[in-house]
Amino acid sequence: MAKVLIVGCGDLGGSVATQLSAMNIQVTGVRRSDAVISGVEIIQADITEVPSLEVLKSIQPDILIYCVAANGQTDEQYKANYVDGLRNVLATQSESSNLKHVIFVSSTRVYGQKTDALLDESMPAVAADFGGERLLEAEALLNNLSCNTTVLRLSGIYGAGRLRMINLAKSSQNWPSQNSWTNRIHKDDAAAFIVFLVLKVLASKPIGTCYIVTDSKPSSQYDVLSWIANQMQINSDVEIPAVEGGKRLSNQFMLSTGFQLQYPDFMSGYRALLAATEATASDLL
Repeated sequence: MAKVLIVGCGDLGGSVATQLSAMNIQVTGVRRSDAVISGVEIIQADITEVPSLEVLKSIQPDILIYCVAANGQTDEQYKANYVDGLRNVLATQSESSNLKHVIFVSSTRVYGQKTDALLDESMPAVAADFGGERLLEAEALLNNLSCNTTVLRLSGIYGAGRLRMINLAKSSQNWPSQNSWTNRIHKDDAAAFIVFLVLKVLASKPIGTCYIVTDSKPSSQYDVLSWIANQMQINSDVEIPAVEGGKRLSNQFMLSTGFQLQYPDFMSGYRALLAATEATASDLL
């Protein structure tokens, strides 16, 4: 039976683990808490504490997915969780003869350049802050491995429990002063693409070394907020300024794999999210 080790079995990693387990793939998840995921063996460990990772040496997975989130928006946290944490986990697999592929969940934060071009994987990532720099440092660690590797650069994740834009849309007084370009991916689509790639690897089919994981419609912040406000029948009465700053990202390489997005744009994604949020609120009445 194929073995997959998911380090960072939280919201996104947990969804991937659940889907793979349902496909009769042996999944081991690593997380700080001891929360249970049905069908998944959970190891409680801290990626920044090397002794707690010793148990990973005996797992011998076919695929390793590194899918952690920093504890805070500081350079120290990014270094600890993405760079040092990944290095610590990879060290546990240095003598493994089974490891075929490592998938590192990174972020489109690595693209810090200011340009009107539609960015894709063929263009260099030019970090503009500590977050982008640390993520690129972590990505570079994969270059030292003898197995195949894939970097997934995810844009802004939204979905169940990730309601920032919905909450922001409720009061136009809190909208950002600058109407910049934004890119996003629904959590369900992000998890589904990771599962899609895992199945390809297990079927001995080639996959790329880097994918931008985002939906098909880069949009300005004000377009998204105005649309959400309108859906909630909130009169925002805001003059939409010209788009300034941000970046637009292409998902054509991701789609070239044959993967199909459930939510190809923010309208389809937020329409479903608003309906689910409304249904949950009704259940609580």
